Amino acid sequence: MNGTDTASGPASLRPRLPSPLQETADGRFERHGVRLLLKRDDLIHPELVGNKWRKLAPILATVDGRTVVTFGGAYSNHLRATAAAGRLLGLSTVGVVRGQELAGRPLNPSLSRCAADGMRLHFVDRSTYRRKTEPEVLAALLRSADAEDAVVVPEGGSNAEAVRGCRALGTELGEHADVVALACGTGGTLAGLAAGLPPGRRVLGIPVLKGGFLADDIRRLQDLAFGGPRGSWDLDDRFHGGGYARTTPELDSFAEDFERRHDLPLERVYVAKMLHALLVLTQEGAFPRGTTLTAVVTGRPFP
Repeated sequence: MNGTDTASGPASLRPRLPSPLQETADGRFERHGVRLLLKRDDLIHPELVGNKWRKLAPILATVDGRTVVTFGGAYSNHLRATAAAGRLLGLSTVGVVRGQELAGRPLNPSLSRCAADGMRLHFVDRSTYRRKTEPEVLAALLRSADAEDAVVVPEGGSNAEAVRGCRALGTELGEHADVVALACGTGGTLAGLAAGLPPGRRVLGIPVLKGGFLADDIRRLQDLAFGGPRGSWDLDDRFHGGGYARTTPELDSFAEDFERRHDLPLERVYVAKMLHALLVLTQEGAFPRGTTLTAVVTGRPFP
């Protein structure tokens, strides 16, 4: 496989860190006395975008040339980032994909990119996928994927190493924000970000999936990474738009308008939902006048 020598590790990929922090003049926020900043994590690396770099870099630094197995759905940003990292670092990767029925169909653009980057795709039925963290089920999955000695990275990349890696995001922001907002899938970025912020600052998470399960997952991740809770954070579950990768006419209209105003293409699954939530919350008076609100741009549109 072509790629960078694994001995040089993820740092050899030359990430842009710290990522830029941009003032964003928007009268819809300003009339409520709220200052909006964008933390442009989407500019960290052209292929390992945003929180994917922050999560994967500390994990990949420890794999020592072994195959990496990870998990995701048919449109998973995490699978694409892992596949790209494998190509760039010369690592073999296997993506366990939710949905056995997809195995006989043409690959969508997301999975096609994974395959082009050298990822071997292994499709499993949805019932088995839901049980993938059970030791016996996981062992059987690894056997069937011919990857029994692989390093296993969880769905979304959220494990203790990844959470500790995301703590740097909070450290970079420091005193630059009163409230830091980001969209959440598995909660690992939020768990680390909250730990890195100084006292008196808080994180607002906008879940992009339905279910209301994320708070427990974040607490569990902080226990694993830090031995207990860290930082101040809360979640607002109202803005998932019907579920993962789903949208509404209101959300689409907001995203198109924001793109025109700020000449910034918006990733729809995560970033657009988070920014739409911030506008609604600002209009509801959720942030006191004088608040500096920083929105973390964790990705960009694909393809």
